[in-house]
Amino acid sequence: MDRLSTYLVLKSVFLSQAAVGLPANILFLFFLIFTLVQHHKPKPHDLISCHLAFIHVLMFLTVVDVLSPDLLESLPFENDFKCKSFFYINRVMRGLSICTTCLLSVHQASTISPINVWLARFKHKFTNNMVSVIFLFWPLNLSLSSNIMLFTVVSSNMSQPNLLPMTKHCSLSPINSTIRGVFFTLTISRDFLLVGITLLSGMYMVIHLFRHQRRSQHLRSTSLSPRSSPEKKAIQTILLLVSFFVVMYSVDIIISSSSTLLWVYNPVILNVQNLVVNAYATITPFVQISSDKRIVDTLQNMQLECYKLLTS
Repeated sequence: MDRLSTYLVLKSVFLSQAAVGLPANILFLFFLIFTLVQHHKPKPHDLISCHLAFIHVLMFLTVVDVLSPDLLESLPFENDFKCKSFFYINRVMRGLSICTTCLLSVHQASTISPINVWLARFKHKFTNNMVSVIFLFWPLNLSLSSNIMLFTVVSSNMSQPNLLPMTKHCSLSPINSTIRGVFFTLTISRDFLLVGITLLSGMYMVIHLFRHQRRSQHLRSTSLSPRSSPEKKAIQTILLLVSFFVVMYSVDIIISSSSTLLWVYNPVILNVQNLVVNAYATITPFVQISSDKRIVDTLQNMQLECYKLLTS
């Protein structure tokens, strides 16, 4: 298969991915907003999940140049502004996705920790300052991606040599090696730190829940299969989400770093990177919906009501 055929196949997969991931995140976001409005004291988990769903919606919406270049052309703005804004927002959302997932993982780890563990004692301060932590993520990621605003240009700008194409319409202009090194070091340090913390907190939760399951096995009824135990379901959910997050963003970090440092462009590799990043944004709402009893009960009730209407 030649490069063009591979590119077209990847783009088709990416379109299918967006067609699934975008509606899923929007529906999950609406449900969480409805839940937050109903409760005077929303749960920190709901706040974090709502923020993550909102970020993933924006991630899908800002890859419009990949999904539909003609749509980007039709927008009533200057091409240079469109390139800068869409590419910049997408990179900011990527960083926020990593930060928010790390926050969600640490919050879950502190929630299940025994009362005598330092992580549980940290939970009270952590919960009270949850909104502040979320807002702190925004200036951090806006500043770390600010170089995109400075160096993103329209691909048709022939006045600048050595442009690095990123999409059909947008390219990166040559960046001073010192500036590039500073932003690369800061970004890669953030990514490795947060992915590492997410992995460690996920491992901690799995170990803790596995030990709890073994201790409580003798208290369970023989009619309850270990396969259906709450601990086992929680372990499976955590393993799936954390493992997928770590693998997807590790691949993204490698591709992004090599492209930036070597200053090379390959449309196939770029589309693989887009697929990798948005794969996590696609699967996350489904994993969270399946593990949220409130949503499952709501969907089951809706299904029951629809069945009654159809059979009446």
